[in-house]
Amino acid sequence: MDSNDQYELFRNLVRRVNIGDTLTRSASRMPEKIAVIDGDRRYSYRELNSEANQLAWSFSAYGLSRGDSVALMAGNCAEFLITYYACAKLGVICVPVNLGWKSREISYVLRHSQAKAVVVESHLVPLLLESLEESDKISLAVVTRGLVDQFEPGSDARTWVSLEDFSSLSASLEPEFFVDDRDPVSYLYTSGTTSAPKCVASSHLSVYLESMTVDVEMGLKASDKSVALMPLFHTAQLNGIVTPLLILGASIILLRGFNPDVLLDTIEKEGATHIFCLPMMYRVLLARDDIDKRDFSTLELATYAMAPMPDADLKRAIDVFGCGFALAFGQTEMAPVTTVFKPEFQLDYAGSVGQAAVNTQVEIMDDYGRILPWGMSGEIVYRSPHALEGYARNEEATREVFAFGWFHSGDIGHIDHDGFLWFEDRKKDVIKTGGENVASIEVEKAIYDTADGVQEVVVIGLPHSHWGEAITAIVTKRPGVDLTEDGLLAALKERLSGFKTPKAVIFLDEMPRTSTGKVQKHILREQLADYYGT
Repeated sequence: MDSNDQYELFRNLVRRVNIGDTLTRSASRMPEKIAVIDGDRRYSYRELNSEANQLAWSFSAYGLSRGDSVALMAGNCAEFLITYYACAKLGVICVPVNLGWKSREISYVLRHSQAKAVVVESHLVPLLLESLEESDKISLAVVTRGLVDQFEPGSDARTWVSLEDFSSLSASLEPEFFVDDRDPVSYLYTSGTTSAPKCVASSHLSVYLESMTVDVEMGLKASDKSVALMPLFHTAQLNGIVTPLLILGASIILLRGFNPDVLLDTIEKEGATHIFCLPMMYRVLLARDDIDKRDFSTLELATYAMAPMPDADLKRAIDVFGCGFALAFGQTEMAPVTTVFKPEFQLDYAGSVGQAAVNTQVEIMDDYGRILPWGMSGEIVYRSPHALEGYARNEEATREVFAFGWFHSGDIGHIDHDGFLWFEDRKKDVIKTGGENVASIEVEKAIYDTADGVQEVVVIGLPHSHWGEAITAIVTKRPGVDLTEDGLLAALKERLSGFKTPKAVIFLDEMPRTSTGKVQKHILREQLADYYGT
């Protein structure tokens, strides 16, 4: 390295914004404080940072460098965070894999992201092997301790190694590599209106500023103990909660999904101050016979996302949990938080998704790029440094989403005269079900491909007390065919991920249509709004 290159590196290390550096600084300030609790394992900030450093050096020794991609197949475990921060320190792009995907979907992501390596939990190795057939760029598989002790590596030419062996010889010193603020820290794949998901490239700068926004808006602090049960491979848990808390030096308690008994016991045992759940999860908790007997004295804030909570549920939740409730609203492309519905406004503006967060400007736009006055409905658009750098390897979609100098959410809503945003509908029929975004056209295509007897199908989301929106297929049959709901759903379960499979199939003789022949989905939603009894 010549003197000019060395100077640029030194200047970068001093001034840059890097998500990996946030862990370094928390470890420097409070090295022995507990950063992560994962079952019976407790990691201090010093230990978590040291393991991330070792993995970063090991990746570098293997030949990975700035701009390369590493796929991550893991549930909520310490190794997920170690990998995420290791990649950030090196300038490598982390590609978290949605564990609800089928092998076909994972294979697409591995190919599209051009991942050169994958970090995978031991119990997920069989799923990885099914997904690797067309992913010729991956030459390294690092296997972490998972839910099984042993794993059978692939019989191919790839390098298979345990995380312990891979990192054991590397130093725990801080990696010092040039990483630009606008370099992607992650590729997160999100459903659009086509079957191929889009790859959201979020920069170190966007995730850092969004994390600081959350800290300010939510009033989070270093003394917090937060239960993380939502998937880390989702931006809501990872960047909406975990990175903001680790910047502060708070403690994260990792759980592998929503188990009411485990969650309630954990709150009491660990003295949790913060939890993050979906509205349907709070409803499950409130329905328990023992809920009024549990100890929530340490809880200070309960966060929810996906959708507003019904008034009755919200009032009872505030009473039972005895803490403030806050809704965080946004989307993957915004890293993700754009508006926050704070505790002091919950009951007065029930149904809103809150006000624009600091660092974010929210407006309503018509189809011609004109900003609409408060009170009028249109597309929700944003300007914020939280925004994505673009959709990786999809220039057309990137240009489209930044039209008129605003980020286009694809959501419809309005801002009331007090500045509160009200979400109304999806502009492109993306269904939000159980915390997942599912494109209706993808499910429609699968139904057409599965059953010859389908004459026409439209897929919509209908209100559901558990899922928020239940994916529902509306079908007209070809004359004379024998097509049943059970048979179609059984076939779809073999083709689609569980969260993408419709909860019901409704057969109609004909679809409501416009004068031009287009099916009127909004009419179907209105007619079937009470189908699931909500």
